[in-house]
Amino acid sequence: MDLLPDLWRQDYWLPPGVTWRDVEQLADSERPRPHDLLLALPLALGFVALRYVFERFFAPPMGTCLGVKNRLQVTAAPSPKLESFYTQRSRQPTQSDIVSLMSLCGKTQRQTETWFRLRRNQDRPSQTKKFGEAAWRFFFYLTAFMAGLACLIDRPWFWDRRECWRQYPVQPMERAHYWYYMLELGFYGSLLLRISVDVKRKDFKEQVIHHLATIFLLSFSYCTNLIRIGTLVMLLHDSSDILLESAKMFNYGTGWRKTCDTLFVVFAVAFLVTRLVIFPSQIIHTTLVLSMETFEPFVGYYFFNVLLMVLQALHIFWAGLIIRMVYKFLKGKLEKDERSDEESEVEEEEDEDNKGGKENADQGGDYCWERRKDKLNSKLSMLTNNFVLNNLTSHRASVADKMHKAQ
Repeated sequence: MDLLPDLWRQDYWLPPGVTWRDVEQLADSERPRPHDLLLALPLALGFVALRYVFERFFAPPMGTCLGVKNRLQVTAAPSPKLESFYTQRSRQPTQSDIVSLMSLCGKTQRQTETWFRLRRNQDRPSQTKKFGEAAWRFFFYLTAFMAGLACLIDRPWFWDRRECWRQYPVQPMERAHYWYYMLELGFYGSLLLRISVDVKRKDFKEQVIHHLATIFLLSFSYCTNLIRIGTLVMLLHDSSDILLESAKMFNYGTGWRKTCDTLFVVFAVAFLVTRLVIFPSQIIHTTLVLSMETFEPFVGYYFFNVLLMVLQALHIFWAGLIIRMVYKFLKGKLEKDERSDEESEVEEEEDEDNKGGKENADQGGDYCWERRKDKLNSKLSMLTNNFVLNNLTSHRASVADKMHKAQ
């Protein structure tokens, strides 16, 4: 029963010497209150509904303008036993599973492996789906960045980070910053709500950690009135995300390779500068060092900085992928987004699909070879028959000629 009061102990949330009464000096409209965060849930649901409308009615025309086309997929032949294994046990059968499935279904190893590959490809999200997701995020990040920049560019803490701690925590909250927080919280909440149906990418686990860390970071900073530094964190992250999503949009289109490459280079530079230079040197330095000029460390100080460190670790992880992409780009071998454009389970299967249709014509694997072999045998039989007929004809002609000479 005492857990909830202990959770709100002021020495956990506020610097030493500061009490909740000090914060209550602010007017109700200027003071962040924990129950304000409840608004993020209906906003998240609203974003889910708005995204559905956007991807259903607005993204398809945009994709058509950019030449987004879905790949032609070959469906796997109906097989109830293999389908049952696929849906109930595993999408990636082991070698022992394949052997048992071969005897169970009467298929060869190659036919079984090809069936699972084609079946996984059926679940692969289409280009239009991935384009719609990228377009939705692009428009949100663009809108959030422009709105955030408009409400921050003339604030003193935007230019001088020490202003983030002046008179903290008795700092009045502006209404624009309140909505900036709520909308960002609602958006990241909507990403978590749709995470099971969104495109599952290679950095899926890192994305989940990022979304959770961001939600905790925004919620904690709002409750403790760390809104000034929180708005800077949001603005910094949205700036490079705009470029990432726009590069994806053009990458899914047709005939936009140069535009996509240009946006990718600009994004790579912006990401490395904002996440590996500005974020640690300005944001983390502000929270770790400059804040100590105003107050002594407390529990919330450590918790807030740990969350920032988690974000920085993710930045380093993604920077490694981006540098790898830059290396491939400079070698002229960059064909896909190492970070997120391919699903984790089928990233190598597209290469197999592009080798030709010889394995896909029968949806079973060996059919094409068997058909070629049958054709070859048929031709050999025809040649053999012709050869035999020619020999018989020649022999009959020779006999008839001898009989004619004998007469």
